[in-house]
Amino acid sequence: MEQTKPSFFNRVAKYFKEVKSEMKKVIWPTFAKVRQNTLIVMLYVVIVGIVIWGLDALFTWGMSLIISR
Repeated sequence: MEQTKPSFFNRVAKYFKEVKSEMKKVIWPTFAKVRQNTLIVMLYVVIVGIVIWGLDALFTWGMSLIISR
């Protein structure tokens, strides 16, 4: 016996019911935790930016020494 596929609207309704069920299981972070994580990410972005800027300056200086000879 062949099973028929549920209709499009039944599948969409089932999808949103499952999404609602899963969203109830999510543990949302507090505002303080979000702020802390945001500050940590911003700090790392600044640190990586400084490292990249420093390496760029070093390589530029090195290339200028090689080219000027």
